[in-house]
Amino acid sequence: MLSLGRLHLITDARSGQDPLTVVRAALSVARTELVVQVRVADDATDRQAYDLARRVIALCARYGATCLVNDRLHVALAVGAAGGHVGADDLPVGAARTVLGSAAVLGATARDADTAVEAVAAGASYLGVGPVHSTTSKEGLPPAIGVAGVGAVAAAVSVPVIAIGAVTAADVPALRAAGAYGVAVIGALSRAADPARTTAALMEALTW
Repeated sequence: MLSLGRLHLITDARSGQDPLTVVRAALSVARTELVVQVRVADDATDRQAYDLARRVIALCARYGATCLVNDRLHVALAVGAAGGHVGADDLPVGAARTVLGSAAVLGATARDADTAVEAVAAGASYLGVGPVHSTTSKEGLPPAIGVAGVGAVAAAVSVPVIAIGAVTAADVPALRAAGAYGVAVIGALSRAADPARTTAALMEALTW
């Protein structure tokens, strides 16, 4: 199985957020176990995405952490990210693999076993699976699939499954028991009063 950090932090693209401060706090605790996925708003320019990704890459390099770029694979290539992540409305997984090359980390979104198997066959290195719970971090998401939905996907594939969707430290034991390799968070850290402390709680739950 791919060696990958178990805690994934997706930068919060919503107005008023300070993603770099959150990334710094999380890295100070999780270090190599953190994967930072740079996500920007749909209306952000490529230059804005590039500038944020370049700064995140520099932060990750200090700790040996992995940086990926969501959707904008040309930005991932431009900044030298470890890879990227594609969702249901982005490039197909096979095309994304062609763009990034065989050595890159490529994540794909899956919400059921059939989609998951297809994504892995097309070249996905890991799967982001959810939403576990209903969430407001991204518009247009389908209904929550719960822990059972994550477990169904995990049972169907051999790549790491990263559960996402309003996940907190309290959810981690059940998700790990269901087969999730790790979890991805957005609001749990971006809206935390103390992102470092919340990261520590997530890492403690993930380490068993």
